[in-house]
Amino acid sequence: MCDTCGCNITPGNEHLVRANGKHAKTTDGRAAVEVLTSLLDENDHQALHNREHFDSNGVLALNLMSSPGAGKTSLLEATIEALQGELRIAVIEGDLETENDAERIRAKGVPAIQIATGSACHLDAHMVHDALHRLDLAEIDLLFIENVGNLVCPASFDLGQHRNVTLLSVPEGDDKPAKYPVMFRAADLVLLSKADLLPVLDDFDPARAEDYLRHLASNAPFEQVAIRGGKGRLAPWLDWLRAEVTAQDQRRAAGTTARPSVQPDGPRLHQHQHGHAADAGAHRHRHHHHVHQ
Repeated sequence: MCDTCGCNITPGNEHLVRANGKHAKTTDGRAAVEVLTSLLDENDHQALHNREHFDSNGVLALNLMSSPGAGKTSLLEATIEALQGELRIAVIEGDLETENDAERIRAKGVPAIQIATGSACHLDAHMVHDALHRLDLAEIDLLFIENVGNLVCPASFDLGQHRNVTLLSVPEGDDKPAKYPVMFRAADLVLLSKADLLPVLDDFDPARAEDYLRHLASNAPFEQVAIRGGKGRLAPWLDWLRAEVTAQDQRRAAGTTARPSVQPDGPRLHQHQHGHAADAGAHRHRHHHHVHQ
């Protein structure tokens, strides 16, 4: 997977493996595995630095994840409207291309930094750090990081955020927690989005979706939300946000922090899959060389 989707090297970390970068050279011949391990370690180091930035400025940082079209940006637009005058909000948007989502957020009067990831299917801590230089964290209470639409890779990388929020939309089907366990194990909160469609898409069973989540040994809250149908459809989400902002203020006063439920199997699977790709490539090279001797 990592050999084709571009998630091993991103615009944020490529300086580490290009030319005279810190990890441009490896020592044992297993270049793919060693480089990937080094990049994951560098990402975690940068995430720690990002979290220190957030904590020192009293910012609660949330990583929003979902498949494409689950309603992340629409949820943010409605959230900004609901919390206007109560919390100071900023957004970092991650997409392969375009500034469309960032422009929608800016239209609500909120700072939004767009990150174009190119071929990378997730954000990493280096990309987020670069974006932070374009924000005044002292003027922010709540930072949303809207990750690239993808139910696999974003769950495996710490960005420096405090919590992970995963959206599962009704049109996707209720079996997604079972099909994408790494993503849903990483969630500190699961939002069933587009819940207003439940009467129409009656083959979606919220109880079954939550049951799949619990089978992953997850105790993350599972809440239904909808943009349509009145402000009350967002109440569970808004209450959770207020509670987390208060908790962040308390942690800052106590000199502590919070870390998200990053799924530990994710980086291991990335390394395992990329290592197999590298071994396969080496085998093809050896076979090609033997045939032409």
